[in-house]
Amino acid sequence: MTAPLTYAAAGVSIDAGDELVRRIKPLAERTHIPGVLAGIGGFGALFQVPSGYREPVLVTGTDGVGTKLKLAFEMNRHGTIGQDLVAMSVNDILVQGAAPLFFLDYFACGSLNVDVAEQVVAGIAQGCELAGCALIGGETAEMPGMYAAGEYDLAGFVVGVAEKSDLVDGRSIVPGDVVLGLPSSGPHSNGYSLIRRIIERSGAALSDSFDGRTLGECLLEPTRIYCRAVLGAMRTVGLKGMAHITGGGLVENVPRVLPGGVQAVLERRRWKRPPIFDWLQEQGQVEDAEMHRVFNCGIGYVLIVAKGDAAAACEAFSARGQACAPIGHIEAGQGACRVI
Repeated sequence: MTAPLTYAAAGVSIDAGDELVRRIKPLAERTHIPGVLAGIGGFGALFQVPSGYREPVLVTGTDGVGTKLKLAFEMNRHGTIGQDLVAMSVNDILVQGAAPLFFLDYFACGSLNVDVAEQVVAGIAQGCELAGCALIGGETAEMPGMYAAGEYDLAGFVVGVAEKSDLVDGRSIVPGDVVLGLPSSGPHSNGYSLIRRIIERSGAALSDSFDGRTLGECLLEPTRIYCRAVLGAMRTVGLKGMAHITGGGLVENVPRVLPGGVQAVLERRRWKRPPIFDWLQEQGQVEDAEMHRVFNCGIGYVLIVAKGDAAAACEAFSARGQACAPIGHIEAGQGACRVI
């Protein structure tokens, strides 16, 4: 007689899931901010919209980490990939002037490794703390046969809030405005399919020494989170438009916030490009235009201000410990972004 089938027979461990929840609840609770009514453990999390807004607008975003995960698998280093996940979503909604309120994650794997999942969630909690939002829920999906052994996938979801009258939409951008840049920490979480091809072509190993660390460590450097600095600067300086430099690089992301009749011109000499981009371009024989289309090339976040506000904006960021410098200007044109 055939024995009855169980979840365990299908390769799913209920005990592992329970153990993960026990471990990550303290991590999530560390991120709680006013407004959290119920977090991890229930069927749904509860968050009360903050008071003090006349016309609150909720702003949402979702994203993943992409094939940067492949490097984390190869190096067996999972502690920073969670910050990447948070950064990709919170920086996106920040572009419209929204303060992130809460974050949820989705972790999918073939067989749950509690230690690895805990490292990932610890990184997510760290990212939430940097962004000033709460980790209040998520889902861990164990799906045997869907993923290779030792691999997983991630998705993140954020909800933020902004005053309707304070939304940043780029409509007031005019020729003569100044483009400011906030430095990136490296490739962030974009272009890693090309990066992995370049590594393969170069014959380099992730363990090779590079710029005081290993090549792999440089490439796993987590995505910067700009929320606190940008939201703080917004209190004192008018920001006309903002762009998070993700997939599509500089030349495809900046135009997304430009109104009709203008274009952005960025001057490459105005910022220092991290050495990792020089290595990628040289080893991959990548043309300048492709570098600017795929990578952030050292600028992770762009802001556009009136010419008369540029100095004050840079001072506002400096006061918050965030480097900021003019990298270009706005001129009449057809919505493009040129790097010269």
